[in-house]
Amino acid sequence: MTSATQNGAAPTDHTQRLLPVLQEYWGYDSFRPLQAEAMGCVLSGRDSVVVLPTGGGKSLCFQAPALAMEGLAVVVSPLISLMKDQVDALTAGGASAAFVNSTLSADERRDVAERVRSGEVKLLYAAPERLLAARTLEFLQSVNVSLFAIDEAHCISSWGHDFRPEYRGLRTLKERFPGVGIHAYTATASEQVRQDIAQQLGLQDPEFLVGSFDRPNLLYRVRHSQNRFGEVCDLVNARKGDSGIVYCISRKEVDATAAALRELGVRAAPYHAGLSDSDRQRNQDRFLKEEIDVVVATVAFGMGIDKSNVRYVIHAGMPKSLEAYQQESGRAGRDGLDSECTLLYQPRDAMTWRRLMASSGENHDGALAALAGMEAYASGVVCRHRALVGYFGQDLGKDNCGACDICLAEVDLIDDPLVTAQKIVSCVARLEERFGGDYTAKVLAGSREQRIVDQGHDRLSTHGLLEADGVKVIRGWIDQLMGQGYLEKAGEFGTLAITATGWSLLKGEASPRLARPAVKKAARRAASGGAELSPVDQGLFEALRALRMQFARERGAPPYVIFGDAALQDMARQRPGSLEAFAEVKGVGQKKLDDFGDAFVEAIVAYCSEQGLPVEVEGSAPAADAEGSPRRAGEPSASAPGVSASALAAFKHFRERSSMEEVAKQMNRARSTVAGYLGEFLRHEQVTDPSPWVDPETARRVEAAIEEVGLKGLRPIYEQLGEEVDYESIKVVATCIANRQHS
Repeated sequence: MTSATQNGAAPTDHTQRLLPVLQEYWGYDSFRPLQAEAMGCVLSGRDSVVVLPTGGGKSLCFQAPALAMEGLAVVVSPLISLMKDQVDALTAGGASAAFVNSTLSADERRDVAERVRSGEVKLLYAAPERLLAARTLEFLQSVNVSLFAIDEAHCISSWGHDFRPEYRGLRTLKERFPGVGIHAYTATASEQVRQDIAQQLGLQDPEFLVGSFDRPNLLYRVRHSQNRFGEVCDLVNARKGDSGIVYCISRKEVDATAAALRELGVRAAPYHAGLSDSDRQRNQDRFLKEEIDVVVATVAFGMGIDKSNVRYVIHAGMPKSLEAYQQESGRAGRDGLDSECTLLYQPRDAMTWRRLMASSGENHDGALAALAGMEAYASGVVCRHRALVGYFGQDLGKDNCGACDICLAEVDLIDDPLVTAQKIVSCVARLEERFGGDYTAKVLAGSREQRIVDQGHDRLSTHGLLEADGVKVIRGWIDQLMGQGYLEKAGEFGTLAITATGWSLLKGEASPRLARPAVKKAARRAASGGAELSPVDQGLFEALRALRMQFARERGAPPYVIFGDAALQDMARQRPGSLEAFAEVKGVGQKKLDDFGDAFVEAIVAYCSEQGLPVEVEGSAPAADAEGSPRRAGEPSASAPGVSASALAAFKHFRERSSMEEVAKQMNRARSTVAGYLGEFLRHEQVTDPSPWVDPETARRVEAAIEEVGLKGLRPIYEQLGEEVDYESIKVVATCIANRQHS
């Protein structure tokens, strides 16, 4: 068995075969980390285990090769909703895909079978139970199967966080299809889980490809919550209109939280195993179609969610493992845009999980160790990104992630943590390790509650040692010391006990870290970093969202299947005014160009005309100047400050007094695009005479309208003219008048 990591693997030799497929069906012209290597394994027929974080593009690792190969790719998927979403997305992009599951009628299943026999279907999705049925296996042996892709492959391992016994039967695929490559994909898997996946599937000399577990576009925060219910409402209310997921531990909390959010006017719905199948499916569909903004759920929700524009995830309760937290929080920002993940933590969360694990028989060593790791993360005061990737055996590679509450200084590390920690641990010792965290905090704060006085603990030397800090802060420090392994809970009643490292701390042989909430929060930086891009026009973005929703409703598909938020932002940034320019938007493949290009370009041109904005903005991505030095996106060249390169090429034609129609023909550009270039020419050259481009009578009418309503916007002028003069002519005249006023 061999392995590769994101930083160490060389590109495959198959890129030239795959890049045209990526461009045609997805509108991408490059690979994300490890995608080329993973796709190369598929094309060469070598078994593989691929671990890429949520949003890392792991589905493409088998979808693109499937379209480049002869035969049928079979994809094992655990949930009906996940199958449907992926098939919808593939179909929208022009690929031939289908699924077989219990939602299909007998006639529909026969139709799928005929399409598979004829070679029309390139990707077939099925649940493990249906795939392993004798009739299904016999049918697949009668057709040309190119590959098997096992999605959510961590489900096959009992060491994983979502073990599903039905996945264990997939080992038979290697026996029934000995010459076909089998490829396992998951977003979270430790080394132990990865090896178990390979063993359980019977893979032969598999390639292990493990991407970085870091999600730099996610902002992680942990709050030691006092009023979790109210804090959830505040957090959601602050993000009204954004798509979000709120996770709760119990069904009761889910129902109460969803109801409270609805009372606040938030479009929210619950999701948990206590609801009927139809209610769960309806609420999930409403979320995917953006008929509601927030799903409040237990951990039963999410594996089947392929929604790319979830902007925040809130955990109103600690998950039971960092694997689960990585997967659940990773449902935010799958499109690569900045998103937030907030964990509202209380010490009793771990006790709740231990009780649930005991009742379900999950309290084995592996599960308890995973819970301890999650508890350490929640109560820790180290960089959240570093802690997460460190748990999976990776190094962040930098000291400050710039995208968590610790690195953004939203919590204050106290100056002398060792002395404070020694006072706390010393108090636990003087209380003979017989009391819990709340009681210990009160003693340290100097409380004179009756029970403390009755026990004589008001006479301890540690009584009131931290009086100035208050019970709430001290209680948080106790949790942090437990998370760092200096204290632990013991016995039936969860009393505090001192660990071996805690006794070392009392001798001064330790380096604890303690934090208190910062009084003033640091400003949030763009988590994804990178070069500054041309600004996104928010009004245009919202207009494109509305158009996307219109298409989604017509097709009965989730909006992100039409275009993701990242694609819409790129449109709003570049403002393409022609199909040629629209094809350059990231995420626009040939099928989407054919299906949606005209409508989106028309909407963009109309918006830009109304707002007086140029189309086809240059510099939407980092560029270099003529000498090769990096230039910020949108930064003008030295030759014409504020003017795009394409507009400069048009200037010579406008100086010759060529019409917009003539320039459009000479440059092979849309008239609307050339109108934008003309606007730049008029401003740059300070032209005051519109006559070469607007006939004198129309120009006089526009000037008269401007005298009446002023130059505050184009629409009032348009309406003053009875909507009889086009926006382009109005803009030309208005620009010339503005130039006169500034000359």
